[in-house]
Amino acid sequence: MKKILSLALALILCAALFVPAMAEEFNIVVNLKTLSSEYWQTVKSGIDKAAEELGLTIVVQGPAAESEIAEQVSQIETQLSQGPDAIIIAPDDNDAVVGAIGDYEGIVVFCDTTNTYEKQTSFVGTSNEEAAYSGGVYGIAINGEATKALIIYGQEGDNTSNLRKAGYERALEEAGLEPVAALSGNNTTDGATKVMEDQLVANPDINLVLCHNDDTALGALNAIEAAGVEGISIIGFDGNVSAIESIRDGGITATIAQQPAEMGYQSVMTTVAALNGEAVDAVVSVPTAIIDAANYADYLN
Repeated sequence: MKKILSLALALILCAALFVPAMAEEFNIVVNLKTLSSEYWQTVKSGIDKAAEELGLTIVVQGPAAESEIAEQVSQIETQLSQGPDAIIIAPDDNDAVVGAIGDYEGIVVFCDTTNTYEKQTSFVGTSNEEAAYSGGVYGIAINGEATKALIIYGQEGDNTSNLRKAGYERALEEAGLEPVAALSGNNTTDGATKVMEDQLVANPDINLVLCHNDDTALGALNAIEAAGVEGISIIGFDGNVSAIESIRDGGITATIAQQPAEMGYQSVMTTVAALNGEAVDAVVSVPTAIIDAANYADYLN
């Protein structure tokens, strides 16, 4: 009986050691759009959680800003030159990243932002167009036929920006409306502030601002508050804590909440499944929700 028990304990110990050892054999690299924002740090936290669970060491890189396309390309090229088994990418620019991948033969998973790369293994993220559409419908309902909407989209050439802009435009079109303007805020608070300052002069009847992300929404809010203007609803995108706190404090109106930590986590899990030879879905969808004054406390908690 003692021999059987000892053998069982030995097998359990071997099994416990076996999984991390196998996971350690995978060399996975990650390149996100940037690491200099709350949103992308949250994505990274999900990647770190999955890596810890699997016993992997995953180094996450990203350029200084989402506008630094050349820097991201350089980083990806360097990462791939080291021959990893897989790469997870959140691309700043579609064509630039396709070029950087080149003839790499490993697993390629896109996180948050999909790409036209023909050999991609999977995309893990939000349906950006549908999510933006839902936020557009929500925003239009506030003013109805009197809606005068400004769209502040993200980085020029960025696929996520294109999809979110398309979602907002579809919501307006279905309501028989057109945006008063659609302009790039370059994914930054300062960029959106400048756009909003100019548009408060050019289109003073704006009553709705549909934003690419929460940094953009907070930038628009800065300009509106500085001008002392009231009656403008602002819809953000991402569900960052800073945006939810702004909703609580009577700042922006709502944010379309992604689950960035879950997105990062599922990106790693999908990549490891593919490396293990398992069939993975071409699209792993991470759902969204609209956070506003009615439910913000649930998300802060």
